[in-house]
Amino acid sequence: MADHQEGKVYDLAIVGAGILGCALAVAFGNQGRSVLLIERDLSEPNRIVGELLQPGGVQALEKLGMKDCLEGIDAIPVYGYECIYHGQRVNIPYLQQENGKRYEGRSFHHGKFIMKLREAARKTKGVTIIEATAKDLIRSKSDQVLGVLASPKSAAKGAPPNEYFAHLTVSADGYASNFRKHIVTRKAEVRSTFVGLELKDIVLPAPNHGHVIMGNNPPVLLYQIGTHDTRALIDMPRLPPQGQLREYLLDVVLPDLPENIRPAFKKAVEGERLPSMPNSFLPATTNNHPGFILLGDAMNMRHPLTGGGMTVAFNDVVLISQLLSPANIPNLSDTNLVLEQMRLFHWDRKNLSSVVNILAQALYSLFAANDDKLRVLQRGCFQYFQRGGECIDGPVGLLSGITKKPMTLFYHFFSVALYSIRIMFASVTPVLGWPMALVNAVLVFWKACVVIFPYIFAEMFT
Repeated sequence: MADHQEGKVYDLAIVGAGILGCALAVAFGNQGRSVLLIERDLSEPNRIVGELLQPGGVQALEKLGMKDCLEGIDAIPVYGYECIYHGQRVNIPYLQQENGKRYEGRSFHHGKFIMKLREAARKTKGVTIIEATAKDLIRSKSDQVLGVLASPKSAAKGAPPNEYFAHLTVSADGYASNFRKHIVTRKAEVRSTFVGLELKDIVLPAPNHGHVIMGNNPPVLLYQIGTHDTRALIDMPRLPPQGQLREYLLDVVLPDLPENIRPAFKKAVEGERLPSMPNSFLPATTNNHPGFILLGDAMNMRHPLTGGGMTVAFNDVVLISQLLSPANIPNLSDTNLVLEQMRLFHWDRKNLSSVVNILAQALYSLFAANDDKLRVLQRGCFQYFQRGGECIDGPVGLLSGITKKPMTLFYHFFSVALYSIRIMFASVTPVLGWPMALVNAVLVFWKACVVIFPYIFAEMFT
């Protein structure tokens, strides 16, 4: 860890040494920029999300020259998904590459991965890391951000915060960002909460695959994060009253799980703390504040059901490091040119980010179906996957971050809606049941529109 030099003006000051902050520090440090990376706590974090990196994220990490951060942390190769719907199973493998091998994701303990990313940042020439709490932004009279006020962990109690100046300041301090309010008026909307468990030494129905389990209740995710450890994430639209969570998990969630997983699940519920994490939605806003930008979850969030957050983050770093490279912007103090490039960034990233954002929110609505129309769509979605071929390859290409085509998402979503209506018609009595089925068909299609169009509009007009 390099020491901060008093009075130095950095090219870039980054608040938050998480997924995006570390990758951004490495990318800009490798371009010859001077970077200050500020993190409140540099000890290994312990979180229940940010543990599955889709193939599109692995590719971005490789472009950044950081793929070795996935080594030495007991990371598990992931080759697709297993979807279990009321006991029925369908396998959803990732797409094949030209060499015949399937694209590969990785799952791991979040904290171990973060420590590898921080190690990579620490080893990068030009990057300085300090353990300090960012308190506020330093502003000029014209409201341009000039840097950060931060209190080092080693500072005496009651000491005023230090001033750290930079040509460009980045807030990458996550979903609970302290600096979002400076440029974004819209608040993040919490759609549900994940409760996390760590299951020991279980064999998943499809090893090296993420699992989505749908029954009579909101979905449960399962994926291996180490040789002996499997993460279980239970979606909770509303948390039960205090003291009743364990009872809910045992009485309501446990019966929906595969039988061989139930003993380990029961043991985890009874024997450990029950950490939780809010699942939020926040559309991205154009960065147009002089000297200051938001990135990562501070700027843009989607439901973590599809595990797309880190993939979006690493691809954002690839893109922004190109747009703000010394070849395009010799000096980051050129505020007008930086803002011009950030407007390009806002729209150029949408080929991937809009796909991941819309897919995450739409799939969550279907998988957590809480009314009859959504349940029709949920059943239709599962049976659409059962058809195989393009009915799997199209959606999984989008989910994995490999296919970056919003229109492909639009096509498959409404194919699912129409297929769901077709299945519904097939289950009614001919002639006599058709009038009501026609009414329900209109209602189901309308529900599909209600599910997806708000997120499409959010991506198009923000």
